[in-house]
Amino acid sequence: MNASAAQVRTQEVFHIAFVKNFTVVLLGIVINCINGALVFCFFSNQVFYHNPRYILYIHMVINDMIQLSAAISLHVLTYIFPVMNVSICTVLVLIAIFTSINTPLNLAGMAVERYIAICDPLRHSQICTVRRTYTLIALIWCVGAVPGLSDLVIVLVTRPLSFFSSNIFCYSYNVFNSPYQKVKTEATHAVYMVCMWLTLIYTYLRVLFAAKAATTDAASARKARNTILLHGAQLLLCMLSYVSPMVEINLLSFIPQYYAHILFLSFLITHILPRFLSPLIYGIRDEKFRKYMKTYLLCRKVTVKVRPAKEPLSQMTSNFVDQSIFVGTANGILI
Repeated sequence: MNASAAQVRTQEVFHIAFVKNFTVVLLGIVINCINGALVFCFFSNQVFYHNPRYILYIHMVINDMIQLSAAISLHVLTYIFPVMNVSICTVLVLIAIFTSINTPLNLAGMAVERYIAICDPLRHSQICTVRRTYTLIALIWCVGAVPGLSDLVIVLVTRPLSFFSSNIFCYSYNVFNSPYQKVKTEATHAVYMVCMWLTLIYTYLRVLFAAKAATTDAASARKARNTILLHGAQLLLCMLSYVSPMVEINLLSFIPQYYAHILFLSFLITHILPRFLSPLIYGIRDEKFRKYMKTYLLCRKVTVKVRPAKEPLSQMTSNFVDQSIFVGTANGILI
């Protein structure tokens, strides 16, 4: 976003700017409240602690809450303060970059975990341990931080330190505007997009085929297909944040009079909508989360009944193998 784009935005009619910011803040509060309830539910029930699926999910929820808070803060602050200190702007932009990249990486990790749980259920508990799950989360943050930290290093090398005490219109392309950074960003995003799409397409297709082969329930198969389509839609919306800055800059040269509205619509689609889908896909549609959420809303306790085993060990092992495959495909497909 250059100076002309900033001027277009600051010259918006007050009531239009107020409605836009009020809408964004309201949506952010609603989404973060729903996600906060899911986080509370997770940490209040030990049944979730030892399940890699729910650990990865709650990590994505917390990551989305941070990303949404940083993105909305930047959106509102650019209206209140047309120019901002570069140091403060850099911190907010880097947080938004880190967490934006983390979301599709986390989706890829969840896809691999579901692939192992459904297609190789007997080895799932050996491969997907809690310790390895937290290692994967650390790896996600390291990989997600590489593009932003490399941009910061380039700025430190190419710009004088006085640049960080100056004021600019807070936008990532105003902070990281070196020609090297543009090429690096495009190449990095392309590599990330290809790797994550290949991972998700492969794992979800294998999961879909396994679910169709293991159950004759048409409703379950249809629900699995719908869930996979929602996964793809969410990933597509997350990926749009990679290309939206370039699209916005190109649109500015063609229709500058509508640029403020395009910027707002782009913000809603690439930053708000994907975070709204997360609790819908993974929280509300998941049976276990839905059960515990209902108990909190209705102020009831959850009772878990344990049925004593009366079968021989060999028969129990055989039943466990059959049931693990069926449960993995019928229920585990939900996320």
